Amino acid sequence: MGKFSLMALPYEADALQPVISKDTIGFHHGKHLAAYVNNLNALLPGSGFEEASLEEIVCKASGGILNNAGQILNHELYFSQFRGKEASLLRGGLVGSAIKRDFGSFEAFKDEFQKKGASLFGSGWVWLSADKDGKLVITQEPNAANPVQKGLKPLLTFDVWEHAYYLDYQNRRPDHLAALWQIVDWNVVEGRYKR
Repeated sequence: MGKFSLMALPYEADALQPVISKDTIGFHHGKHLAAYVNNLNALLPGSGFEEASLEEIVCKASGGILNNAGQILNHELYFSQFRGKEASLLRGGLVGSAIKRDFGSFEAFKDEFQKKGASLFGSGWVWLSADKDGKLVITQEPNAANPVQKGLKPLLTFDVWEHAYYLDYQNRRPDHLAALWQIVDWNVVEGRYKR
């Protein structure tokens, strides 16, 4: 057992169906994320990062340590932002007000977010983050990168690595991105914004 462990999902493996299938959760969480955790734990001894947090590692490391730590951080934010069955709707709050202020409307925000997710070449993530002044920005982060590396506070992310959607959507990444809104827990996003 290493320093880091596989996060427990805050819902049952079948709770996000039909948006994300139980099979995809099994592979994505149970295989891919578990492998990143095991890999990072194996790489830590003698690295100088034995006592560091995930965010510290992501901001300071390079190579395999960065890649595995980044994927753990990204996936923990990703899996914990969803809610099965009755996902919470965005009903204002600080995030809702900031989205309206910075993007004009929720629909305009969704459109830009999905376009950036669909147009990211290769593997990676699309993020909604806040800068130090609370202004919202959408970024494309390749591979295991995370907005914390740019001094931003990550709020919401959609995974565009193929393992996140291929069993359910095959090569239809835009369909996957459009469906994810149904399961976003905006209470979680709001809590991240307030921190």
